[in-house]
Amino acid sequence: MEDLKKTIRSYSEVSNSDMEFGLRFYKKRTFKKGDFLLKPGQYIEHFYFMKQGCVSYYTIENGTSQVMEFYTEGYFFTDLYAYIQEIPSASYLEALEDVTVYSITKADVQKVFDHSHQLERFGRLSMQRTFVINFQRINDLRNLSNQERYLQLLKKRPELFQRVPQYLIASYLGITPVGLSKIRKRLSEK
Repeated sequence: MEDLKKTIRSYSEVSNSDMEFGLRFYKKRTFKKGDFLLKPGQYIEHFYFMKQGCVSYYTIENGTSQVMEFYTEGYFFTDLYAYIQEIPSASYLEALEDVTVYSITKADVQKVFDHSHQLERFGRLSMQRTFVINFQRINDLRNLSNQERYLQLLKKRPELFQRVPQYLIASYLGITPVGLSKIRKRLSEK
């Protein structure tokens, strides 16, 4: 759990005793490639920290998958909207690789936050980071060209191109697989 501890401390200085208290609520869980951590209609029961693997967060609209995010090592994740609103999820969390996570229940998150101001601060700051990332993604989809979004993803998260099928990357970028192929071809000819 050293990676989890290090990530928590990157947000807030947490005492050893508070850290021990908080970490005892996290459970190590594994999922096989293709397993679902969440499906539409389910209430959010867990918040996850990715130790190893890759998870796709997506919805299906008009029969088409719309990838919203890929979660890899070091990410905290869940369907945050459904988590906060306490409504059934409309999304999927699917393992794209074999996955190892640390999970904590919503009830246990509240116990941890009630116990420690610093752990509550970590929770607030980590959720703020998620909101900023989501806002930036929406902004990029609205303001950047397809090629600019592709180049930005290639620069920020190049490992995804080795780990994630191209059709899912295309969905994440808001383009078709054919459109992604054309961008890649055009750039390779330069």
